[in-house]
Amino acid sequence: MKFYKIIFLIFFSIIIEIYPQKILKISAEIDGKNFTLSCVTKNGNIFVSSSQLAKAISSNYYYNPETKKIEIKLPDYNLKITANSYFVVFTKKSDNSQLIYQLPVQTILINDDIYVPIVFLKDYLSDAINKKVEFNSKTKTLIIKSSDSNEKSNNNLDANNYSRFNKTRYDIYALSIEDKINGTLIRLKSNKKIILPRHSIHDNILYVFFTNTTINPELTKNVLPVGFVKQCNLVLTSSRSSQLEFNLNEGYSSIEIFQDENTNDIILTIHDKNFKERIKRSNDNVNKWQFDVVVIDPGHGGKDPGAISLNGTKEKDINLGIALKLGKLIEENLPSVRVVYTRKTDEFVELYKRGKIANSANGKLFISIHCNSTPQRNISSRGFEVYLLRPGRTKEAIAIAEFENSVIKYEDNPERYQQLTDENFILVTMAHSQYMRYSERFSDLLNQEWEKNVGIPSNGIKQAGFYVLVGASMPSVLIETGYLSNPKDEAYLKSFKGQLEIAKAILKALIKYKELYDKEMEVLSKSDSGE
Repeated sequence: MKFYKIIFLIFFSIIIEIYPQKILKISAEIDGKNFTLSCVTKNGNIFVSSSQLAKAISSNYYYNPETKKIEIKLPDYNLKITANSYFVVFTKKSDNSQLIYQLPVQTILINDDIYVPIVFLKDYLSDAINKKVEFNSKTKTLIIKSSDSNEKSNNNLDANNYSRFNKTRYDIYALSIEDKINGTLIRLKSNKKIILPRHSIHDNILYVFFTNTTINPELTKNVLPVGFVKQCNLVLTSSRSSQLEFNLNEGYSSIEIFQDENTNDIILTIHDKNFKERIKRSNDNVNKWQFDVVVIDPGHGGKDPGAISLNGTKEKDINLGIALKLGKLIEENLPSVRVVYTRKTDEFVELYKRGKIANSANGKLFISIHCNSTPQRNISSRGFEVYLLRPGRTKEAIAIAEFENSVIKYEDNPERYQQLTDENFILVTMAHSQYMRYSERFSDLLNQEWEKNVGIPSNGIKQAGFYVLVGASMPSVLIETGYLSNPKDEAYLKSFKGQLEIAKAILKALIKYKELYDKEMEVLSKSDSGE
């Protein structure tokens, strides 16, 4: 009998894999516009496509099929959602602080998309985008709109804001752990002023003892490792006494515990003994990474014309025209930033040399400018795209990268690129990932400015494996300004006005990017001076 049960379970599992959950549709009204979003139902809960939700609220997103994570770029936060997980992570763009929230049910992975339980996510989303998010389970309708003027908007997914936690009968009802520049901060949310707990450390375990204090038994459930904290456990010794145990990583120097007079929260700080030395190294990097050089790379050139339109327009000429206008604008508006070109004339520059030029100049941002085209001369395809260096995941991205990479046929030694394939290329992009956060940030700003100021529609931010980006050891993007195979795009790209508008959009994004970049460097500098 057991044998048949096992066979049935295996068969049932196979059936589930073959016949995935049925995709349904719900209605959505977002800022007065009507949408339909894909959804599935499970155990009475409605799960909505996170990628479609991102598009509906006009937010860019990236899905990583290897880690099965999606990151949605909200105005003030980045929202990271993991497949088959209970947790969502909001990262504040201004200071990169992370806030982790637990959902009552897991997310669902379907066809390279992650479906989220909208009823449980809506309140967090509402705070993050500063809009009223409502979901009517009966009519299956999602409504997102600006908060009424007489309504108080939270607009804070703040480390000190636990408005979404239910304040239960327990004295201590919630726990958060944050990784700070000088150590790890643990906050125990309390309903009232309580007796300050005793603490001790033995074998890298921090014991915190409470008396006459009730603690939520679910307090440490599913707590993720953060900073020095590897694991957290709650031991209930009696109805009014208990202890918290924090398993710690090596490298801490001392522990402090105090009570926040304003909130009654218990604060534990675990200090990093290597903090001063690390800040000194960071300060050395501050001087090294002052935003003082932008490298502009006009794609193609000389014997390599790039894409050619039916009217004979050559990509290399468009790229150079935009690059020179952009460089001039930077010199006029950002006098503290030096402009370095990989080429300023109609000359052929090998791909590896472009990265070498950028590195020799100690560039802080590498902008490679290109035009797109369809091999079949499909005039309907048009639009702008900005690419990040990652292996392409769509046929279109791979095809575009293959075309741009095909320039190596003009080089004297194209064999030098043979090692940049398959697994080796993935390793190279992983090494480049240390700059990815800044590349993504500039791409996001550029896409916003493009949509507001340029007469060519935006197709958003994408990823592909461009050889030219591999060589530049700095934040890097490749811009496809438009399609020369499309008459509208071609006319715009050829015109002085069109090229100037594109250059101005890139400049505006660059100015905003520099402001954000400089603020981060200023934080490091102040930390070192003890301010």
